[in-house]
Amino acid sequence: MKAGDQLFRNPMTEQPDSIAQHYHQRTKYNPKTIHDKSKPLDWTQQPIPFKEYKIGALFDLKPFFNTAPSKFANDLEGQWWQRLSTLLWCTYGITNVDRGMGDALYLRSAPSAGGLYPAEVYLISRGTPLLPAGLFNYQPRTHSLIHFWENDVWNKLQVSCFWHPVLENTQLAVIVTAVFFRSAWRYQDRGYRRIHLDIGHILGNLELAAAMTDFRPHLIGSFMDEAVNQLLYLEPSQEGAIAVLPIADRLQVRQNLPLAKTVIPAHRKTDYGSIPDGQLLTAFHQATQIDYNPNAKVNWKLSATDRQRVDKYNFPFCTKISTEAESIPWGPNLEQLEATIRKRRSTRAYTGESLEFALLKSLLDFAYQPQRYVNQGLDANPDYCDLSLVETFIVVLSVDGLEEGCYYYAPAAQELRQIRFKNFRHELHFLCLGQDLGRDAAVVLFHTADLRAAVDTYGDRVYRYLHMDAGHLGQRLNLAASRLGIGVSGIGGFFDDQVNEVLGIPTDEAVLYITTFGQPYRPAPGR
Repeated sequence: MKAGDQLFRNPMTEQPDSIAQHYHQRTKYNPKTIHDKSKPLDWTQQPIPFKEYKIGALFDLKPFFNTAPSKFANDLEGQWWQRLSTLLWCTYGITNVDRGMGDALYLRSAPSAGGLYPAEVYLISRGTPLLPAGLFNYQPRTHSLIHFWENDVWNKLQVSCFWHPVLENTQLAVIVTAVFFRSAWRYQDRGYRRIHLDIGHILGNLELAAAMTDFRPHLIGSFMDEAVNQLLYLEPSQEGAIAVLPIADRLQVRQNLPLAKTVIPAHRKTDYGSIPDGQLLTAFHQATQIDYNPNAKVNWKLSATDRQRVDKYNFPFCTKISTEAESIPWGPNLEQLEATIRKRRSTRAYTGESLEFALLKSLLDFAYQPQRYVNQGLDANPDYCDLSLVETFIVVLSVDGLEEGCYYYAPAAQELRQIRFKNFRHELHFLCLGQDLGRDAAVVLFHTADLRAAVDTYGDRVYRYLHMDAGHLGQRLNLAASRLGIGVSGIGGFFDDQVNEVLGIPTDEAVLYITTFGQPYRPAPGR
C-alpha cells in the first residue's frame, strides 16, 4: 500500500474515512509534494472536446437563434424552436473562437477549467409534434441537435430516476454527462473536482436561460447511474451521467409543477482498499453510483425544513456589515442577461485596484438572494442539490469602505461577519499556487463545506452535489460580475489545508472552489 493510500481515520472515533473523504485527502495540493506529483502533459493524447456521431438526423437550430422575436410573431412552431435554440446556446453554446497560434479554441457560454469542456449535453424527448421521441446530443460547433436514437425511452428514464414526479408531466429532459479523460488528461485524479464545478457552471446557465425562454429545469441529482448510462448508450469507463434535468414548459399550465427534492441519501463506502494514483478518479466515480433497483420507493416530496438556509457561523464580538443592495437590472425580457452570457469571459489579469463596496454587495445579492429577482422574471427558488451544505467566506483585499480581512458571509442575515483583520495579498498569491489572480484581485471568495457532515447526510455521492452547487453559485457570480463590469475568474487549484490555516476558516470546512474579483487589466492598444 502506498503512503497516500492508507485509510484515514477520525482520531475521535477511529471511524475510517469514507471514499469521498479519502478522495478529497488524496487530491489535495500540498506545497511540499505538488511538484513531485505533477506530470508533463502528453500533447499527443490531448482530448477533443466534442462528441461526434456517424449517423443520425440533424435538427439545425441556427435559423432560430439570434433572430428578432418579431420574425416568429405569427409562427407558434417557430417560437418554440427559437426558445429551445436560445436555451441550449445560452447553456453550452459557442460564444467565440480563439484561433491563437495553434488549433482553434471554441469558447462556450459556460467556463471550463483549462478550456477542456468535459461535459456533454443530451436532450431526451418524450415525443412532441415538433420533436420526435428519442435521444439527442447537442452539438455546440454547429448549434444543432443530432437525433441518434429514435425510440421512446421516457419510461426507462422515469424508472432510472425513481419515478421522480416532475417526469410525469414534462416532455423534455436534459442530461449532462462527463467525459472523464478530457479533464483527467491535465488535472489527473483531481479532475473529478473540476468536472463537477464545470457542470455546476452549466446548471447555472441552464437555470437562467430557462427563465429567459419560459422553461423551468428541475434538477435530479440522485438516479440509477448504470440505467441512465445504458439509456444514453455510454461507455461508463469513459463517460457517465452526472445530472438529469426535466425541462418544464411554463407556457403549458400542466407543466407548472411544484418543487420537489433533488437528491436523496445514498451509501457510504469505507472498504475501498488500495487505489493507485491515476485510477482514483474512475474508482471514486464508480463508488458514488447508485445501484439499479427498479422497486425502490422514494419520497420526493419536500419537507417543511428542506431548502431552508441557516447561517452557520456567528463569531462572538465580530464586526457585522450589512450586504443589502440594489438588485442588478437585467432589462426588459431579461435581454441584458442573454447579452451578458454572450460576452462573459474569464479575466486573465487584474490591476490590483479597489472595487466599490456597492458592487460587491450587488454580486452577493444576485448569487444568494434569487427571491429578489422574481419581478424581473427569474426563478425565486432555483434548484440546487442542497445549498444548505455550502458555506461562503470572503477575503477583502481592496474594497472601498470595507476593512481588509477575512469574512464569513451569512446569506440569511445578509451580512458579512469578520473573522480576521489583515491584508492577505501575499498569502493568497501563495495559496492560489502562485497565480497572480489571487494576488491582484480586490476580493477572493471561497466556497466550502463540512465534508464529514455532508457524507453523513447523503453518503459519498454528496461530493458531486457539493461541487455542482459551488459551480452553480460560481456561475451566478460570474454573470453578475460581467454585468457590472467587474473582472472575474474561478480558481480550482489551491493549497487546500493552508487556506483554512492562513485565513482562519474553520478546519472542518473543506474548500471547494475559489472565485476572484477585481479590476480587469487591459493592455494598451497595440501591445
